[in-house]
Amino acid sequence: MKCPHCGELLGELTCSACNRSLPEKSRYCCGCGEELAGTEEVSGDLELAAEDDAEGPIDLASRKLCSDGTCIGIIGPDGRCKECGKPYTGEPEPEEESESEEEPEEEKEEQKEEH
Repeated sequence: MKCPHCGELLGELTCSACNRSLPEKSRYCCGCGEELAGTEEVSGDLELAAEDDAEGPIDLASRKLCSDGTCIGIIGPDGRCKECGKPYTGEPEPEEESESEEEPEEEKEEQKEEH
């Protein structure tokens, strides 16, 4: 098959169903849609991701989320986030002010004013 723009000969395959010339690395025929021999079906993306991951599949029930509040990554076995690379520093503590914490401060201020 020749490139329609420059005329250079491209790598080529031939469809076994319709004998059409096809570009190299084609998985299906551009003319009849027949799957070409020798092409492997791709399994689900999650299965491929698990195979590519050297640590194996992630146990979602026991995962640790990145302690950086803006990152969506998961902490790997090396103690670092798989997305941003930052080390795990522990769970971020929620910043909640309760009324019981405010009362002693108010009492302290009143005591200072009396003295």
